[in-house]
Formats: sequence, C-alpha cells, structure tokens
Amino acid sequence: MKKLIKIYLFAACMMGFLNLAHGQSYDLNPEAQEKIETLSFLVGSWKGSGWMITPDQQRHTFEQSEKVEMRLSGTHLMIEGKGISNGKVIHNALAIISPKEEGGQFSFTSFLQSGSNGTFKAELKERVLYWYPTEQVRYVIQINEFGQWHEIGEYNMGTDWFQFFEMTLEKVE
Repeated sequence: MKKLIKIYLFAACMMGFLNLAHGQSYDLNPEAQEKIETLSFLVGSWKGSGWMITPDQQRHTFEQSEKVEMRLSGTHLMIEGKGISNGKVIHNALAIISPKEEGGQFSFTSFLQSGSNGTFKAELKERVLYWYPTEQVRYVIQINEFGQWHEIGEYNMGTDWFQFFEMTLEKVE
C-alpha cells in the first residue's frame, strides 16, 4: 500500500510538472522582434575609450569594449561591456534589453561585476537610446555622424544635467 501511495504521489508530481511546462508558450513573438529590431543599430563589436568623473570629483580615462547581439530569436538585445583603466578591469557588465508593450519603451536589465543588478526604464527616441538607472541619472547612447557609438552619462542637478561620463567607440565587427 505504501508503495502504491508513493507511485501515485510521484505520478501527481510529474503531472503537475508537465502542466507547468505546457503552460509556457514557445511561440515566436513577432511584435517583440519588430520592437527590438529598432535597436539593431547597436549590434556588433565596438572598441574605444572614454572618461568618467568619480565621486571624489577626479576624472579618469578608460578603454572600453562592447559586444552587442540579438538573442532569443531576435526578441532581446544583449550588451556585454568591459572597461579597463591602468591595466585593471573597472567595469564589467551584462545588460539585456527587452521590449515593453508601451511604444518606444524597453526594460534594461543590468548585471554588474559587483553582483548587483536591476531592471530600469529605457526608451528609444529617434534612434537615441536613453536608460535611467535612477530618477536622477540617465545614459544616452547613439550612433554619431561618424558611425561611432557615442554615449554620455548625466546627473540631474534640478533644472540642468551635469555630464559625468562619456565614451566613443568604433565598430570593429
């Protein structure tokens, strides 16, 4: 009898698992593909340099690389970036950009070498990507007139934005 109960419990667990697995949709989402395609101008491998102002108000330079790929059948964009200054990795991050249903809106999920992560608001305005890690900070990414990735970081000082970060990258692939 105990053996029979164990068999029934095992079978019930397996049926529950199969129902959960069937509950996921594996269909391709053409709307997500279309929306992420608007960010395809970032796809490729990029290298260059930049500068940032640290909390101690010192300006530091760095060498940067970014690898950007469409993922999950073109429904998400993955960005992997690495910054090096004086031979030391100072920035190592991974981001996944996902479409939201609102027009021009995206989720920007970032993972840092420190172990921290978060999901932030992002939006595309006329081929310029803005993402906001906080209400007071924004990053602005665009391809400039020379075909370079140009990104700035700014802090909101009330009515004005103060720039604390800039990088310019050349497409290498």
